[in-house]
Amino acid sequence: MEKIALVTGSSRGIGRAIARELAREGWKVCINYRVRRDCAESLLEEISAFGGEAMIYGADVSRREEVNAMVAAVKENWGAVSLLINNAGVAGQALFQDVTDELWHRYFSVNVDGAFHAIQAVLPPMLREHTGCIINVSSMWGLRGASCEVTYSCTKAALIAMSRSLALELAPTNIRVNCIAPGVIKTDMLDALPAEVLPQLAEETPLRRLGTPEDIAHLAVFLASDKSSFITGQVITADGGFIV
Repeated sequence: MEKIALVTGSSRGIGRAIARELAREGWKVCINYRVRRDCAESLLEEISAFGGEAMIYGADVSRREEVNAMVAAVKENWGAVSLLINNAGVAGQALFQDVTDELWHRYFSVNVDGAFHAIQAVLPPMLREHTGCIINVSSMWGLRGASCEVTYSCTKAALIAMSRSLALELAPTNIRVNCIAPGVIKTDMLDALPAEVLPQLAEETPLRRLGTPEDIAHLAVFLASDKSSFITGQVITADGGFIV
């Protein structure tokens, strides 16, 4: 299969950095966005400027029909997706007793159902060709839990279980599935936190700094490459030693 990647939620933050690095490594990249078309277009221009190849597609990953249409568009443009990175997600803080049904189901519909929809959409050609790579972006909070982020942590723990189980199921067909669990990464998701919290989080991180989207992108590119051809079913934590 050709080097064709779909990165969900890639107009901003970690997904944007992953899409950019993959393009630098010769992947054709579909940049997925839900609302921020302007950010997706600016990334497309950036990738085109250094000679990479990309396309943009607006789709809400919680809606199966939109995901299927996006995967079909990629296939029509380039061919079957050979690398799927499930990065799209929502996050936020709330006391558990204040979590509404609407919030609970929204988090699961994007963070978990979104990965479910995307994997099922790209899997048939991978199964036929006996090759492919799937990377799910979870969180260190899916491994240890986080106060006031119960809903988010539950969804990220589900992604870890999905990755491990699916890796075992798909291993006989040479399709690799791995999971990245980022720590505190400096993206606009942190904007909701009080300014004084960020230095505290950096201090709590053994490497004494917050992570960058590029830190995660470099790991994703490695897991997508032939250099990691004997790695599957793993949850790799990139958190500066936060939960050692």
